[in-house]
Amino acid sequence: MSTTTETSPAPAEPRRSWLKEHSELGVSVLLLVLGVLVLTDALTMDVDIAQRGPVGPKTVPVVVGIGLLVVAALLAVDVLRGGRGESETGEDVDLSEPADWRTVLLLAGVFLATAVLIDPLGFPVAGALLFWGAAFALGSRRFDRDPLIAAGLSLLTYVVFNNLLGVPLPGGPLMGVL
Repeated sequence: MSTTTETSPAPAEPRRSWLKEHSELGVSVLLLVLGVLVLTDALTMDVDIAQRGPVGPKTVPVVVGIGLLVVAALLAVDVLRGGRGESETGEDVDLSEPADWRTVLLLAGVFLATAVLIDPLGFPVAGALLFWGAAFALGSRRFDRDPLIAAGLSLLTYVVFNNLLGVPLPGGPLMGVL
C-alpha cells in the first residue's frame, strides 16, 4: 500500500487590485486633465496677435499644456511598464496619529479672512494678519515678537511686489503712507 503525502497549498498572498498596483496612473490622469484644460483655455483665448508680437499671451500656456500632456504620457508608459515611485523615507510623520484638524481649520480661516480683508484693508494689513495668524495656527505664542515680524514681512512683501516688481497690490488705508 502506497502512502501519498498531500501537501497543503501555501496560503495565497492577498492580491491587490490592478488599480492599486498602478495607483500612479491617477497622477497621470490628473496631469492629462490639467494639460487638456490649459491647452483648451489657451487656444480659445481671444487675443489679436498683431498687437502682441510673435510671442503673445498664448505661447506660455500652450507650451505648459503640451508639457503636461507629454509628462502624463511618459508617466503612464513608465507605470504600465512596471515603474513605481519610491516611498518617502525622509518625512518625520507618524501616520498612526490622527490629523490635527484644529490647525487645518485655523489655517483655512486665516486664508479666507485674508481673501475677504485684502480689498478693504489693503495688502500690508491683511498680509500682516495672514503671517501672524499662520504663525499662531502653527503653534507660535510669542505675542511680543510675532506681530512685529508679521508686519515687517508684510510691508517688505508689499514694497518688493508693488515698487520693485511693478505688481500692483491693494494698499488700503496705507496707500498714501507707503
